[in-house]
Amino acid sequence: MGGVTQRMLTRTLRQLERDGLIVRHDHREVPPRVEYELSELGMGLLVHMIPLWTWVVENADELRGSRANHEIRNPQSS
Repeated sequence: MGGVTQRMLTRTLRQLERDGLIVRHDHREVPPRVEYELSELGMGLLVHMIPLWTWVVENADELRGSRANHEIRNPQSS
């Protein structure tokens, strides 16, 4: 994943695991190999997030237009 440091990825995965949204599988191999999957709780969150994501995608042009208009009217707020 471009733009994401190993440290930030590790930190994020640990937080998601701590919150119960993902499950970590350590294969105890050399070199180290781990896999992650959504937990039941994580899957429930995903099911609820899909409609929100769909709304964002469907309204992306309007959101970008509103942002551009705001920046034109309020150049100091950018």
